[in-house]
Amino acid sequence: MHKLISTLALSALVLPCPLSSLQAQGAVDLEMVTRIRNEGLHHSQVMETVTHLTDGIGSRLTGSPQLKEANEWTRKKLEEWGLANAHLEAYPFGRGWSFSKSAVRMVAPREVPLSAIPKAWTPGTDGPVRGEVMRVDLESEEDFEEYRGKLAGKILFLDAIEGGEDPEEPGVRRYSREELESLAAFEAEEEREGGRRRRAFERQKLRQATAEFLSAEKVAATVERSGRLHGVVRVGAGGTWEPGENPGVPALVMSREHYNKVVRMLDAGRPVELEVDVAARFHDEDTRAYNTIAEIPGTDKKSEIVMAGAHLDSWHAATGATDNAAGVAVVMEAVRILKTLGVKPRRTIRIALWTGEEQGYTGSLAYMKEHFATRPEPTDPEQKKLPERFREDTWPLILKPGHARLSAYFNLDNGTGKIRGIYAEENAAVKPIFEAWLAPFADLGADTVTLRRTGGTDHVPFDRIGLPGFQFIQDAMDYSTRTHHTHLDDLDHIRADDLKQASVIMASFLYHAAMRPEMLPRKPLPQEPPKKDGKAAALDGGEG
Repeated sequence: MHKLISTLALSALVLPCPLSSLQAQGAVDLEMVTRIRNEGLHHSQVMETVTHLTDGIGSRLTGSPQLKEANEWTRKKLEEWGLANAHLEAYPFGRGWSFSKSAVRMVAPREVPLSAIPKAWTPGTDGPVRGEVMRVDLESEEDFEEYRGKLAGKILFLDAIEGGEDPEEPGVRRYSREELESLAAFEAEEEREGGRRRRAFERQKLRQATAEFLSAEKVAATVERSGRLHGVVRVGAGGTWEPGENPGVPALVMSREHYNKVVRMLDAGRPVELEVDVAARFHDEDTRAYNTIAEIPGTDKKSEIVMAGAHLDSWHAATGATDNAAGVAVVMEAVRILKTLGVKPRRTIRIALWTGEEQGYTGSLAYMKEHFATRPEPTDPEQKKLPERFREDTWPLILKPGHARLSAYFNLDNGTGKIRGIYAEENAAVKPIFEAWLAPFADLGADTVTLRRTGGTDHVPFDRIGLPGFQFIQDAMDYSTRTHHTHLDDLDHIRADDLKQASVIMASFLYHAAMRPEMLPRKPLPQEPPKKDGKAAALDGGEG
């Protein structure tokens, strides 16, 4: 008999509040769930949205004309659906960038076309340039002296050969029941974001020093190896979006198979010459970036806010379908569903489509400072020199009035896969609530709530200032193997049924968070770390 006791009943045995109170806090409006499912599964517009963002607008690098077009299109679409206060919120960013041509070929010892894409924020070649290929290792500034005076006119290959992948590893994956059960089991993890920021800064510092060195040496171009096999080119940023900084020389990422072929020829003592032709430009007309914001106004608790968001920006090699037009389309569809059903939420439901996520949450961080909390300017001279995204946290955390009014933020940014559950971010009080809200979607594969934390996307700035920010668990599909930051991230990899499923779950979470008697429970506010040698202890940990 003891196995039949529900989680809710067990909670009543250990928590100092009556069962009826717990039921009220996690109550589910099944009639509304049915209506949400019907609208979202049978009358969906999610594919129309994701198709326009990808095929219609294209890549959406932060600061680019295409991203500004996406900002304006999403604002108008949300307004068309009846949302209120649809607007763009600007914040300082830097230079935009775009490219229109990338042609690379081997011209000696034979002619062979090669697959390569320029890194963002690096200059073009101003027409075709030819140069001898040279393999170099520039892993630290100490390595520069070995090559000084030897690089003029050369095309530098910066990586060693890397082999293949495990042939048994599937390219497309959904969570198994065993994996979800394992994920639900809590494992304590060290804080990640401080370590991530510090490593990112060290990479940026070396990248800037390398740009200065290679420019001075008059290098023709650099080429790096893609991190994926099977012809997939995974490419991100080079150069800099900061006005006034040296963007370096033309820099490209080449498919691993083509890259390895060239390096093998060099290792065998066979000289190689390439021709590189990249057309790229910087956009300095407007150095701001923009978040798209809109609302479904609340009623009796309208000053309290429930938010959902996803990042509108993408990388430039493809159209950012799974990263993250999919998430944008889902949160837009969620509010469309609620508006279509005529929902009158108690709390205001706000949608935020962030930009600058790929550059370190610049859009959501700017929103935090404007609406929820700020930190003092650093007093450490070394910290003052750093861009804000790389600085260590300063104390005290200075809360704004809006901090007390946010009930929850729900984020979606892990590709096209269906929702399988949610990360509760070590907030034990929300776990039974989320389990109740997911129960009507168990037949759609979503039933896992884990107290574990996850990182790497726009819920992190919320969590860092003590706000309830959550990211959903999603099936990986081919996100990490084929599409994440690659030239294949196009509409062909989108799963329509998965986006419909995610949309109805997002809509239901927004509805129930907006309608429950109380705001969602919070964790304690972040506290200043203990002092070490007169300075606050730095955060550290693994990658998110």
